Amino acid sequence: FQWSSPPEAIERFKSQEIWFPPPQFYEFCRLCNFSSLRELHKFSSARALEGCEHWMPVMLSAADGFIQLLPGDELYPEDPDYTGEKKMVMSTDKNVEDLMKEGGIFHRIVIKNIHNLAVYVNIQAKYKHINPLMMKCDNSDYNSRL
Repeated sequence: FQWSSPPEAIERFKSQEIWFPPPQFYEFCRLCNFSSLRELHKFSSARALEGCEHWMPVMLSAADGFIQLLPGDELYPEDPDYTGEKKMVMSTDKNVEDLMKEGGIFHRIVIKNIHNLAVYVNIQAKYKHINPLMMKCDNSDYNSRL
């Protein structure tokens, strides 16, 4: 076990010293908005009674990777499979870069491989939450439309 700040954890992830799944990468990117535990505590105390939203990421399989779509993303389905009973599978023959260039409203995690993730968010967070800082662990530049 080793204590790391969120930016340090992301750097260790990028260098492949450690691994964590995409939802944790997303949360580390969100925690990067705060420079101290005191700042995080102040934020969380201020928004504690605002409410929460039930999320279910929807996986979109692309030709060269995956995109975890989150609520608010333009490709997120209107009726996501919250229970896993529908076995919903979304796929496309397009590659990730094309999907990113065609898109405009993002709330997603792009996954090229287990150590190549990127978070893209340009929607307003609900319930006074704070969006993650947009970070990526590769050299792609999909920010042209952000």
